[in-house]
Amino acid sequence: MAFWSSTSVFTSKVPRKILFMFTLSLSVTYLFYSLMSCYNSLQFPLQENYVFQGRLVTEDTTFVTLREKLYSASPGFTEFTQAERTTAAPTVVGEHDEAEQRTVEWIRTQASPTKSAAAFRPTAPERERQEISTTDSELRVNCTSDYGEKKLPQAIIIGVKKGGTRALLEALRVHPDVRAVGNEPHFFDRNYEKGLDWYRDLMPSTLEGQITMEKTPSYFVTNHAPKRIHSMAKDIKLIIVVRNPVTRAISDYTQTLSKKPEIPTFEVLAFKNRTLGLIDASWSALRIGIYALHLESWMQYFPLSQMHFVSGERLIVDPAGEMAKVQDFLGLKRIVTDKHFYFNKTKGFPCLKKPEDSSTPRCLGKSKGRTHPKIDPDVIRRLHKFYKPFNMMFYQMTGQNFEWELEEDSVSRSSQD
Repeated sequence: MAFWSSTSVFTSKVPRKILFMFTLSLSVTYLFYSLMSCYNSLQFPLQENYVFQGRLVTEDTTFVTLREKLYSASPGFTEFTQAERTTAAPTVVGEHDEAEQRTVEWIRTQASPTKSAAAFRPTAPERERQEISTTDSELRVNCTSDYGEKKLPQAIIIGVKKGGTRALLEALRVHPDVRAVGNEPHFFDRNYEKGLDWYRDLMPSTLEGQITMEKTPSYFVTNHAPKRIHSMAKDIKLIIVVRNPVTRAISDYTQTLSKKPEIPTFEVLAFKNRTLGLIDASWSALRIGIYALHLESWMQYFPLSQMHFVSGERLIVDPAGEMAKVQDFLGLKRIVTDKHFYFNKTKGFPCLKKPEDSSTPRCLGKSKGRTHPKIDPDVIRRLHKFYKPFNMMFYQMTGQNFEWELEEDSVSRSSQD
């Protein structure tokens, strides 16, 4: 009872303002110690963020290391220069090196901050599965684009224009052991000054056992192309698709007419003097068809054993048969067969398909299969007469009879490209 009395007296003597300040200070002190006790937990997210940033730095370092190892381990990549090391960030890649860019993307998607460099080395079973998977054409293409080596071509389709070179190339690209450039490089006739490194960079990457190819039909009629190709590779294989020169000339004219409707008629361009029957052999559409003249230039540098002549006519009526010969010539297994072709009656030539695919076959573009303009039969007859001695010479040079003379009657009735 005395305690409460003394407390009451003390309370009454102490101003209320001082009690308020004392209570407030106690509250602040308690809050301060509470915050101090939570200091470690408050710091943890900051530390974790710092560690995560450290992992990102490590990942970048690992990325560069992996890139260097990929270059050194794979025979498909050229030397890794100091300049490349300084520009090895994931977003900085050479705009002309598509294979390298795909490799960089592959590494970025496969790598994680916690994985070590050793984790990216494929195990023996994985390597075996990769090799086995190359039997599938689609997987072969994808795998090649990531890992292969860019090489100069071992085979070139050098001619001839409007002979069926595009159809042949597309059929060859179905083969898993063939890697070819889609567009025509025109290196040996238009871009030779850019150098072989530029030319090689255009080529797709290939694995061991695959063939690099390209096609540029104008090579066959380019005077300096044989010497230039020979200086690049003396043992290269050359493929020439030839077609009845009269039909080929009309097809050539049809293509030009579609782009320049204002050009004169075929009959006007074909003759210097139609009354006298003088053929204008300087017109490119006709000059290309003098195959013996152009072949003579190629035979100065290459033996016939390194050349293969494909019949453009037989490539239409029997594509599998012609493809079998081409695959033999290139030393390839006969994989592209009749199961890969379907004859399109509308276009008048075969279309490609996969044997296991039931979808619509893939045909060549709209630029193929144009309707030919009607040509005076007398002009066609005179052109056959003009080409006959050159054809005979070509048969003798190649050791093959393409029997174009038997087609004289049918050519005048032909209306398809």
